[in-house]
Order: sequence, then C-alpha cells, then structure tokens
Amino acid sequence: MADAAVADAGHAKPHHDYHLVNPSPWPAVGAVSAFILAIGAIIFMKTRLAGDGNPWILLIGAAGVLYTMYAWWTDVVHEAQIGDHTPVVRMHHRYGMLLFIASEVMFFVAWFWAYFDNFFRHADPEQPVRAAFEGTVWPPHGVELFDPFHLPLFNTLLLLCSGTTVTWAHHALIHGDKKSLRWGLVLTILLGAMFTCVQALEYSRAGFAYNGNIYGATFFMATGFHGFHVIIGTIFLIVCLIRANANQFSPRHHLGFEFAAWYWHFVDVVWLFLFASIYVWGSWGIPHAG
Repeated sequence: MADAAVADAGHAKPHHDYHLVNPSPWPAVGAVSAFILAIGAIIFMKTRLAGDGNPWILLIGAAGVLYTMYAWWTDVVHEAQIGDHTPVVRMHHRYGMLLFIASEVMFFVAWFWAYFDNFFRHADPEQPVRAAFEGTVWPPHGVELFDPFHLPLFNTLLLLCSGTTVTWAHHALIHGDKKSLRWGLVLTILLGAMFTCVQALEYSRAGFAYNGNIYGATFFMATGFHGFHVIIGTIFLIVCLIRANANQFSPRHHLGFEFAAWYWHFVDVVWLFLFASIYVWGSWGIPHAG
C-alpha cells in the first residue's frame, strides 16, 4: 500500500504555478521541416535562375512547418483549457509575445534603414562618384510614384478602422458580450482582407518593378512584408473567431485573443510609419503617376 501511495504521489499534478510540458514531437518535427524548407528554397532559387524551378522540396518543407504550427498550437490551446496556464505561465507567455513583437520591429527597422540609407545617399554632394553613377535624385529616373492620398490613404483608413474594431471586440470579451465580440472580429477580418485586396490592386498598377532599381526593391520588400504580416494577422483573427464561436474564451482567460490584438495593433503602427515615410515624405514634391 505504501508503494502505491508513493507512485500516486509521483504522478499527481504538482502544486505550483509553473507548467512542465509533456513530451512533444513538435520541436523536432518543426526543426526538420524548417531545414527542408530552407534547402528547398535554395534549390528552387538556383534552379529558377537556370530556367527550370523545382518547388517540390520547398512545398514539402512549407507543409511540414504549417502542420507543426497547427498541431503545436492546438496542444497549447488544450493546455489552456485544462487549466495549465496559471497566472505565472500567462505572464511568461506575455513576455514571449512581447519579445516576438520586438524582433518583428527590428525586422522592419532593417527595411526602413535600407530605404533611408539610399534616400539620403542619392542626394549626398560629398559622394560625387556615387552620385554620378546613380544619379542625384530619389527616386531614380523612370520611377513613377503612387499618389499617397489615393489607394495608400484608403488602406490607411482601413487599418485604422480595423484597430478600432479589434479593440471593440476586446472590450466586449472583457465584459462578457459574446455577440459584440463576434461582430468585432468579423469586421476586423473583413477590413484586413480588404486591405490585402487594395494592396494587390496597388501593386498591379505600380509604375516600377521589384528589380532594376534600389527604390523598387526597398519599396516592395518593406510594403510586401507588411502585407504578409497583415495576412498572418487576419488568419490569427479567424482562428480567434472560431475559438470564440466554440466558447473557448472567457473574460478572465483569453490569452490567444489578447496576443492577436497586440499583433494587429503592431501591424497598424508599422503601416502608419510606412505611409508617412515612404508614401508621403518619400514622394513629397515629386509628380505622381495618378
């Protein structure tokens, strides 16, 4: 009997605020999938240059990464539902999300740096050799800019409205208003999808390409990666809407929704900087393509 009691005590749930995760295959599966994805991307780019791109290894790696994300986050949701996410665990999750958003901020700082480095170098009289080679104007000759107060301004209004609706949904969740929570999420998702469609329309009318000049490269990398983050954020919110319909959120426990709202506000703020610096300031006093 004593041995049985000791065994039961060893398998009992520990009485502390920390969560020791169960053995999981997803870190190893994710690492292998990411490795296959990287190798596939290299093979695809090299064979693409040769005129015959081979995307299959890339697609297999991408499928593995996506499945790992789905399965791993499903396990995390299950842990939250059975009560493993104590206040201490939730606090550590928040720290992790803040560090993730900080890393994303530095990612966009790199693209802003690349843009403004070339912005100022093109008009630098102390570098006559480079100025003679590249020209002393920004953007380079032949580049037709967007009118910042046309589609870009409309997209800015869409994202600002989406920031309002996701905040409305968050307040509704805190006050137990499930109907307003769902409507706020639906409106935010629709606004995010509209933003993506308008950006695709804008790209189709661009008066410059990604290759051929540094302006096109920095513009499409900065705005394109932001658009990619909008798509990720929209998927994040769709998952939150599914979980809200399944009654998996409560006024006291809704960490997944909270992180989605943080991420969406981050996307909003990055776009405001993009709009103000690249669209408005970067084209100030320059004729637009219309």
